[in-house]
Amino acid sequence: MKTKVALVKCKNYDFDLVYSSVKRAIGLLGGIESFVKPKSKVLLKPNLLGPAPPNLAITTHPQLVRAVIRILKEINCEVYLGDSPAVLAKVKDMQYLYQRCGMSMVAEQEGVKLVDFGHPVWKKNFPMTKWLDFCDYFISLPKFKTHNFMILTGAVKNLFGLVSGVYKIELHKRYPAQKDFAKMLVDIYEITKPALTIIDGIVSLEGDGPATSGIPKNTGFILAGSDCVAMDSILALIMGLSPLDIFTNQEAKRRNLGVTDLKDIAILGDNLSNFIDKNFKLPRTSIIRKIPLPFLDIAKAMFKFYPKIEYNRCIGCFACINICPAKAMSIKNKKVVINYSKCISCFCCQEVCLHSAIKTKKSILAKIIGL
Repeated sequence: MKTKVALVKCKNYDFDLVYSSVKRAIGLLGGIESFVKPKSKVLLKPNLLGPAPPNLAITTHPQLVRAVIRILKEINCEVYLGDSPAVLAKVKDMQYLYQRCGMSMVAEQEGVKLVDFGHPVWKKNFPMTKWLDFCDYFISLPKFKTHNFMILTGAVKNLFGLVSGVYKIELHKRYPAQKDFAKMLVDIYEITKPALTIIDGIVSLEGDGPATSGIPKNTGFILAGSDCVAMDSILALIMGLSPLDIFTNQEAKRRNLGVTDLKDIAILGDNLSNFIDKNFKLPRTSIIRKIPLPFLDIAKAMFKFYPKIEYNRCIGCFACINICPAKAMSIKNKKVVINYSKCISCFCCQEVCLHSAIKTKKSILAKIIGL
């Protein structure tokens, strides 16, 4: 039997349109009661990378979150809403994040509880939010974006936010290579599979995502399903890639944790070909996907990509310094500087910069051969 994924057109964030599109997507999969029992406790986890307003397309849009809340309330569920960005650990910072992303307004208007992912519980090798145990079900609400380190952030990558905020920095330090980081993300997926995933692909992010260096793009769809790997495979195709260009898909396929072959996926709803964009702008670092795995480590040593600070944009908030896993960033003469001998090119600094002040720098050899 094929894995079912619902793909539904949704051209903007008008609430009535978003609600009807989400309702249709879930209906194509059998309805919300196929995934969640009535009167249960449900945790919703959007992608809230940082305190960015919804129009920047960096975070899951509040209207999609609102639509899912309404659908759950129709079967009398008790809804909890939260996320855990790596750079924010204090309660007051999380309150500011929720306010900026539009979640505070949605939670207040819809009568749901915003929760703090602090005080985690260990699940195998990861400190995970305690709300996974408190709630009966977990629904993931990712944002479709490019990612300068992992190429794509979608269904599987969104689960990284279940890990306690500051511990994510330790994981970046422990797994600096893309293929190893992908294995870690699949480890998380294996122990925290959502009951349902609904992806905000209405306005996505292309280019050097997943933050302000990316470019908002109207892609006009909602994607829903229970197989995160199949969903990320569809996102890869929409970006003009092969599903196995995505490192987490490679690892998940090796473990038989999801479907990557289109012939094994039943796409319900609208036609996939209407959403595939051959001109989708990939991260500059994505060229690495073309290098065969046996040569990947050698090639990465030759064709490097680094974060580069644009001082005319930098406001001196120092969020990049606070998050850098390798401690490669510091202040010199009142400016942020990068020690490239320490930099592991994880681009965490670029993720947390809300002022598009960190761009992508190529090594000299990469420039010579035109990467």
